[in-house]
Amino acid sequence: MNSRRLARPRPLNRREFLTLTTTAGLAGFITPSARAQNHPPLSEDIDLIVHNAKVYTIDPANPTAQAFAIKNGRFAAIGTSAEIKSLAGKKTQIYDAKGMTILPGFIDTHNHGGGEGLLYNVLVGNPYDVEFVTIDSIVEKLQARARTLPPNTWVAGYFHDDTKIKDKRPLNAKDLDRVSTEHPVAVHHRGGHTAFYNSKAFQLAGITKNTPNPYGGTYDKDEHGELNGRVTDLAMGTINKFGDRQKFDPVEKAKRTRDGVAFISQKFVQYGLTTVHHNEAGVLIAMQEQRANGKLLHRVSYEPYNDLLEPMIAGGIQSGFGDEFLSLGATAEHTVDGSFSERTMAISTPFKDITPPYYGNLTESQDDLNSWAERVHRAGIRPNCHANGDVAIDRVLTAYERALKLYPRPDVRPKITHCSLLNESLIARMKAINAVPAEFSTYAYYNADKFHFYGEDLMKHMTPYRSLIDAGITPAAGSDFSPGPFSPLMAIQAMVTRTGWNGETWGPNQRITLEEAIRVNTINGAYNSHEETIKGSITLGKLADFVMLADDPHTTAPTKIKDIKIVQTAVGGKIVYQA
Repeated sequence: MNSRRLARPRPLNRREFLTLTTTAGLAGFITPSARAQNHPPLSEDIDLIVHNAKVYTIDPANPTAQAFAIKNGRFAAIGTSAEIKSLAGKKTQIYDAKGMTILPGFIDTHNHGGGEGLLYNVLVGNPYDVEFVTIDSIVEKLQARARTLPPNTWVAGYFHDDTKIKDKRPLNAKDLDRVSTEHPVAVHHRGGHTAFYNSKAFQLAGITKNTPNPYGGTYDKDEHGELNGRVTDLAMGTINKFGDRQKFDPVEKAKRTRDGVAFISQKFVQYGLTTVHHNEAGVLIAMQEQRANGKLLHRVSYEPYNDLLEPMIAGGIQSGFGDEFLSLGATAEHTVDGSFSERTMAISTPFKDITPPYYGNLTESQDDLNSWAERVHRAGIRPNCHANGDVAIDRVLTAYERALKLYPRPDVRPKITHCSLLNESLIARMKAINAVPAEFSTYAYYNADKFHFYGEDLMKHMTPYRSLIDAGITPAAGSDFSPGPFSPLMAIQAMVTRTGWNGETWGPNQRITLEEAIRVNTINGAYNSHEETIKGSITLGKLADFVMLADDPHTTAPTKIKDIKIVQTAVGGKIVYQA
C-alpha cells in the first residue's frame, strides 16, 4: 500500500477495552447522547460478537484472528474467541462461525449495475457465469418480444457474448432478419462497444455497404463487401438515433428504476460485495429511495455521468460528498477508446489476422480530453477515464499530467478504468501521479477464449496486476459488469491462476498471490475511492463490512476458488445476505 496510509490502531485487550471512558478513544464508538451521560460498562454496548472463525483481516498489524466484536456498525474489538466472548453483555448477539472463513467485504470499483435491464430486458446470454447459447435461442427470444411491439419499434437483446455461441460462428444481420423485417433489431454485446443489427435497422438509418465509417467506429462487412450486421463503438450512435423506442410514463419508469436498484443490490450482496462503484446514469434518486426503504443493501460510490456531473461542477459539489453509505466518487468513465473483449481498443500494434491493418478505435481527440480532464480536476472532482489500449492510456496520462501541473492538488488519485495494455513507461508515469487503475477482475477466467486475438506476447502485458503491484501502484478490482461477471471469488481465482474456463492460461507472468488478490478486492478498492481509513479491512474502528465463506481460499485448490459458497454478507454489522 502507499506509504501515506494512516497507521492503524492495534486491537484493544480486554482490560483496556473495559476501562475506556468517553474520551477520544471512544469517539468513533458512541453516540453524542451517550457522551453526555455516565456511560455504563462498554461490554454492555457490544451489539454482535462473531467467534470461532478463521478471520483474515487484511491488516498487516493484526493479520489473523478468531473473533471480533461490533458496536454501532464498526469493529470494536478483534482477537481470540475467549477474549472477544468475554466482552459480551446481556443484549449482545453472539454468533458461532463454526470454523468458517471471514474476509473483509469485497469492493468492486467499476460496475454499471443495470438492475432494471436484468429485470425487464431480453437477456440472450448469462449475466453471471460462462454459458454457451445458440443463435436460434437468441432469435426465438427476440421473436417473442417483437410480437408484443408495434412495427418500427426497437427489439433489443442484451448480454450477448460473441465467443459463447454453440454455432461456432458470429451472429449476423441475416439471423436477425429472421426476428423481424418490420422492427429494427439490435443484439448488444455485453461489452457495450459492439452490437449486431438487422437489415431494417440499417435501412432506417440510411446506411449501406458504401457508407464510410465514422470517426471512432466501423460498419463491418463480410467477405463479399456486404454489411454483416456488426457495428462498433461510435458508429452505433448513428443507427440508434432512428426507430421508435418503447416508452413508459414517469410513474412506471420510476418504479422500474427502483425495482432495478433493489434487485441488483440483492445480487451484489449474494456474491459478497459490500461496496460498489456505480457507473449507471439516472439511478441516484432511486438509490436514495431504496436506501430509505431498507432495500439498498450495499454501500455506493456513485460515479456521475454528464447529467449529474454538470450540476456538480456548477454547484461546487466535489468528489466525496455524501456519507459512508452513499457518496459521490470519481466521474463516470470518460470513454477514450474501444473494448478489450470486443477487440476495438486502441493499441499501437495491429490486431492479429485483420486486413487491412486495424489498430482499434480512439473515441476522443487529445485536445478534447485535455480540456475535459482539466475542467473536472479544477472543480475538485476526481477524473476517471475508460482506456484499454496503450495508445489510449498514453493519452489519458497526458491529460492527467497536464491537469495536475496546471492546478496542483495533493493526493488526487486520478482513476483509469480498465487500463488493460501497459508497458514499463506507462506504468512509471502512472506511479509518478499516483493514478489508481480499476483493472478487469474476472476477465482472465471469463474471457480467456478471446485472448488468442491478441496473442501471448501482448497478453504478458494485459491486465498486468503483477507489474502494477511490483511498481508500487494500488490496482483495484473493477468487474465492468455487464461486460464481465462481478463475482469477487471468480476474480480472485482469475488473478491467482490467469487460467480461463477453457483451461487456457494467458500471461502467467502477471499472476499474483492469494493474499494480494484478496487485497485487490478489498482494501485496494477502498483506496481507489479515498476510503481506506474507514473500510477495506477488519480493523479496529472501521466499518463492519465482512463476508463469511464456507471454505478457506487458502486451503482450496486455486482453480476452485470461484466455487466457494458465500454463507453470509454483512454491511455495518447487519446481515444483508444469508445463504
